[in-house]
Amino acid sequence: MSSSNVGHCLQRNVPNIAQYGETQLFPRIRPSENSVAGMKAESAIEFGMLSDAGRVRENNEDCVLVAPEMNLFVIADGMGGLASGEIASRLTVDTVFAHCSEAEGNPSVALIGERIEGVSPVLNRLASGVRLANRVVHRQARRNSARQPMGSTVVAIRIDERMSLAHVGDSRAYRLRADHLTQLTQDHSLSAEQVRCGAMTEQEAGKSNLRNILTRAIGVEPEVEVDLSEEIVMDGDTLLLCSDGLTRELSEAQIAEVLIDAKHAQEAADRLVILATEAGGRDNITAVVVRKPPKP
Repeated sequence: MSSSNVGHCLQRNVPNIAQYGETQLFPRIRPSENSVAGMKAESAIEFGMLSDAGRVRENNEDCVLVAPEMNLFVIADGMGGLASGEIASRLTVDTVFAHCSEAEGNPSVALIGERIEGVSPVLNRLASGVRLANRVVHRQARRNSARQPMGSTVVAIRIDERMSLAHVGDSRAYRLRADHLTQLTQDHSLSAEQVRCGAMTEQEAGKSNLRNILTRAIGVEPEVEVDLSEEIVMDGDTLLLCSDGLTRELSEAQIAEVLIDAKHAQEAADRLVILATEAGGRDNITAVVVRKPPKP
């Protein structure tokens, strides 16, 4: 996405890549291609993902990472002129993965930012990885000779005894439990703030240009506030991570229907991206679906 700074906000205009690779980044793929079908994380968690540039954008600035050995799943949606968005999203997912991976082998690796009391070491480490990614992207933006704005959203989960969730921007996390879909993140956009303070309805926000202006993003400022939460993951739960290209095209009712009807996580991810593309595909579209199968 091309973008320009608006005060401490980042305005999004155009989105763009998704890299793949087992445990690493996945390359760009089309909805007609099968992505990572049938893969499962170590704790018998099933997952699937798909990313596509959509019908309007030439490039795909979304970047996806799955690390099944750590039950780590990350989506970053880059913003910036020229190739800046692709660089920002790639740096974001690379940094989160590298930081968490290094700490797996050496738990004494220093945390970036203050340790949060009362939460798990897994969530503290995930938060640290996102803060480090912010510093890396911000440093890269300052080195950018073309002075192009650079930033990214991020939504990341890691599943241990429970789910740890870290989030900046307007990429989202959802949970489907007992056929009920719950949004687990709050968008960091001007339109979402207007809705939360009662100045705008959800319907008005969906049509407003304020939704293109992020109030928080990776790399815009030297430090970033990361929204964090921990959730119990129950047998039969389905988790969805997605970029805004999906939620701008599909309603929550449509998303829930797909997650309920799909027999497998990969089928759900494929179907969501295809439906969003068919609905207009005005932005890059990425979905990661993670399921904890019900007990027999």
